[in-house]
Amino acid sequence: MKTQDIHEAVCILRQETAKWKTPAVTVVAGKDRDPFAVLISCILSLRTKDETTATAFRRLQKRARTPRGVLKIPVEELAQLIYPVGFYNTKAKSIHDVCRALLERYGGEVPAEIDELLTLNGVGRKTANLVVTLGHNLPGICVDTHVHRISNRWGYVKTKTPDQTETALRKKLPKEYWIEINDLLVCYGQNLCAPISPKCSQCLLTPYCRRVGVTKSR
Repeated sequence: MKTQDIHEAVCILRQETAKWKTPAVTVVAGKDRDPFAVLISCILSLRTKDETTATAFRRLQKRARTPRGVLKIPVEELAQLIYPVGFYNTKAKSIHDVCRALLERYGGEVPAEIDELLTLNGVGRKTANLVVTLGHNLPGICVDTHVHRISNRWGYVKTKTPDQTETALRKKLPKEYWIEINDLLVCYGQNLCAPISPKCSQCLLTPYCRRVGVTKSR
């Protein structure tokens, strides 16, 4: 994909992804732009299906919506509350650690700086960028497996890891698309541009895609 093609690609992505379900974390963010809600939903979503994440998050929100409120729930009870998200016991402990750190170091507020967010237990660059972009509505690029795979498949970047992809996109992707690129490519990757045997015959981005690494498609 040539640099000038990204504008047309984003327009196509917006049209196509409107057909499919919005990622769970984005749904959470769209309701009230609460950074804490985005942070907790991100932690819950790791290695968990969107439907399971959304249901677990709604159960938790009925009990508590602040770091102080969450800490009042015993960690064993919290684990059962968020079950069956992946690694629910570990995530319950991480959420408690995060809430404690937010109260002790940030007055209960969620920081808007990636470096500060990365000091929280269980928070990686993907989660930190989602909190910055969806929670605080500040510039950032969240790179998960879909963003990493598809941007390399296009030939738009040539990187080996998600962190390298984030760095490359920050240099190349127009800033106007930073916040939304994750939602667009996650949705596209889940529904059409699969890791193995993507549905290239149905893809409107074929004229712009170099299909790097694609050996089999539908």
